[in-house]
Amino acid sequence: MNNPTPPALRITNLSKTYATGTVALSNVSLTVPAGGFFALLGPNGAGKTSLIGTIVGLVERTGGTIAVFGVDNATHPAQTKAMIGIVQQEVNFNPFDKCLDIVVNQAGYYGLPRRIAVPRAKQLLQDLGLGDKMDQPGRVLSGGMKRRLMIARALVQQPKLLILDEPTAGVDVELRRSMWEYLKGLAATGTTILLTTHYLEEAEQLCKNVAIMRAGQVVQQGSMQNVLASVPATPGFKGGRLEDVFLQLTQPTSSKESPRA
Repeated sequence: MNNPTPPALRITNLSKTYATGTVALSNVSLTVPAGGFFALLGPNGAGKTSLIGTIVGLVERTGGTIAVFGVDNATHPAQTKAMIGIVQQEVNFNPFDKCLDIVVNQAGYYGLPRRIAVPRAKQLLQDLGLGDKMDQPGRVLSGGMKRRLMIARALVQQPKLLILDEPTAGVDVELRRSMWEYLKGLAATGTTILLTTHYLEEAEQLCKNVAIMRAGQVVQQGSMQNVLASVPATPGFKGGRLEDVFLQLTQPTSSKESPRA
């Protein structure tokens, strides 16, 4: 009998309280199925950044567990980090390094020899429309091209889970569309893509599953279809269906709710 594939992420009763006393995450439980796009949505301060930080090991949790494809990230941090690629909101590479070197150097962190890293990095840059920029420093790239470079860097170790934190912020429409076409092809080959975005129409079109956060808690999660059906439509609302659901679910329940990290 075949064992079922574990989810890409299984987060159970996760909490994070910072030294300042700020409660960023409160008893968060979340399951991200393997394969395809998963949207993690919430207003600024909902706790998304803290949640991603705990997944990749940059933020120390206060309590709870996180399993990446069935592997606990607290007891096996190196193994779980090797399965995750992340594209953060901020551009965080050395702008004076050549684009090819930025990707190849990332491969070195995972122990990939140059004979494997260099051709893989070249192929990624080519696939992401940066083939003619390989030998140029990262600082000459446009904002959208810098995002593509960060995606190439995140993919060089061939992660099973790719986390995209606002990947299309500030990216023009043409670059955004071609970027999504590439990422849809990647998802079709089995890579799980966890996406945070304020472009809710993108999330609604791309993602089969979704979780919505508010004030450090997950207030709704499940298939996109079920989440959209879980909240009655607002009479006269002119926006998209996910936008309507998002606005209804993320309204503060009291004036005492404070922003999360």
